[in-house]
Amino acid sequence: MNWLKPSWQAVLAVALCLIAVALGAITKPEAAAMAQPEASLDYPYLVTKGLMFGLLLIAALVSMTKLPAIVEALVLFVGAHLTAWLLITGINGFEGTALAPYFLVLATAWLLGWRCVAVLSSLRPVANWAKTALRLIIPAIFGAWILILWEAITRGAGIPFILLPPPSAIGARIAGSLPVLGADVRQTIFKAVIFGYVVGSGAGFLAAIAADRVPFLRRGLLPIGNMVSALPIIGVAPIMVMWFGFDWQSKAAVVIIMTFFPMLVNTVAGLAASGHMERDLMRTYASGYWQTLFKLRLPAAAPFIFNALKINSTLALIGAIVAEFFGTPVVGMGFRISTEVGRMNIDMVWAEIAVAALAGSVFYGVVALFERAVTFWHPSVRGG
Repeated sequence: MNWLKPSWQAVLAVALCLIAVALGAITKPEAAAMAQPEASLDYPYLVTKGLMFGLLLIAALVSMTKLPAIVEALVLFVGAHLTAWLLITGINGFEGTALAPYFLVLATAWLLGWRCVAVLSSLRPVANWAKTALRLIIPAIFGAWILILWEAITRGAGIPFILLPPPSAIGARIAGSLPVLGADVRQTIFKAVIFGYVVGSGAGFLAAIAADRVPFLRRGLLPIGNMVSALPIIGVAPIMVMWFGFDWQSKAAVVIIMTFFPMLVNTVAGLAASGHMERDLMRTYASGYWQTLFKLRLPAAAPFIFNALKINSTLALIGAIVAEFFGTPVVGMGFRISTEVGRMNIDMVWAEIAVAALAGSVFYGVVALFERAVTFWHPSVRGG
């Protein structure tokens, strides 16, 4: 039996698949057709039921044999995702009719997808392009299965659209509302978020330099910063709207407040990160404050500064969207969410949430890439 290499995911997948076969009907229309064989009733999976079970069993059994890891991952990928596609497309038009075998088939495909990710994670490629590909493929499969489970469960269980629309409906809404979403992104992100992020982070950085230079400011400003950073945004946003009006300037003011103090606190902590030996060495070279700051202390503080920039990249987006709930022109992501919830257009709400999540992820990723380019010397970057 040296050719066997069973995994618990594959064994459990086989067991669940066999239980689903034994239970019989996948949907209520199929159960009704089996109860009335003389009637010609239409039901899903009439042709694809055997194909789905065959794909799952073959993929699970093949993964138990000693094959090259890349071959095993490919077999698991095809079996799991093709079955999931057949399962989701088959339930279309029969939403809410799924029986227990439907969810057992879904769980089996998910287990094989899990095993596929585990096999890919165990690979140790030598080529850089292969390492990069794995870093992209593994989270892509993981994220795809979140959407697959969401789609299959909402359609199979017949969850009301107003409570949780399936990802396909959200994608259709995004595709059909690109002009509206583009205007909202332009108002919220390209005006309020970016301006507030740059001004807030820049002001926090300069204030940290001043606080480091003047001990009085460090002792007085940091406690106030900790207090202000704990202020609830839902209390600050209406005040900023009263001060700066309903347009994007008031949202940018909220973003400035939210991003100022994380940058201040992290930069002050980073400026204290350089060791006494390094600072003593700079003093032996007769270096002044500004020379020591630019050549030693700021490079040592770079990981702290970029940590604040990454934190602020998400805080800025959250602050601008929440601030738009308290007054804005008839455009903006927060305005659209609050308005469409009142109209019960939940798919549009989820479309705005998806666009905001995508924008936030891209924003965070750009900052992270810039961090890797600037702090290439840091052990965390060299190790990654």
